Amino acid sequence: MPTKKKAAKPSPRPKKKSAVKKPAPKKAAKKAVAPKKVAPKKAAKKTAKKAAGSNTGFNAPLTPSPALADVVGGNPLARTEIIKKIWEYIRKNNLQDKANKRMINADAKLKVLFGGKGQVSMFDLAKIVSQNVK
Repeated sequence: MPTKKKAAKPSPRPKKKSAVKKPAPKKAAKKAVAPKKVAPKKAAKKTAKKAAGSNTGFNAPLTPSPALADVVGGNPLARTEIIKKIWEYIRKNNLQDKANKRMINADAKLKVLFGGKGQVSMFDLAKIVSQNVK
């Protein structure tokens, strides 16, 4: 059976035509834009390497005190490396408190470093490191 197409019904209200024509929007004039200056790739790589290898702030090598040297070694290290080595020592010797993970239990080496305290918060580590480096 062939299907018949239905004719569209006329809308009940006829469309009104506006008597006043609106002016077409004006196109914005294109401004001449100067091309961006692109730095050579070699220069960008050199500055990135230079920034990563700079000896300022966190990257400056610091000499640990004798108490800190027992935990991290006697060689000068960056502050970030010192914190990393302290955490390696804590995990290796299972010194993080089981009930409250924010607390660090001190063994003989860390007790000297922590100033005789048996337990220290992990948030105090940065302060302890600052007191034990030159």
